[in-house]
Amino acid sequence: MATPKGKYAWTATVGEKGQIVIPKQAREIFDIRPGDTLILLGDVDRGVAIPPKACFSEIFHTVFDPGEADDE
Repeated sequence: MATPKGKYAWTATVGEKGQIVIPKQAREIFDIRPGDTLILLGDVDRGVAIPPKACFSEIFHTVFDPGEADDE
């Protein structure tokens, strides 16, 4: 079965200390380097996602936009 262009799948093993190793090919494709900070987003129904670094700004603005605060 052909993989759609730009779509990837890898596996990672969780170590005893809860650490995962991101596969080398994924690190290269997404320019992940030692010391980089990653955001992990989680949903109990949909799982965990690690968005690309380029999305950090957009995610922060979405989460912390003062115009979206609940009026309680």
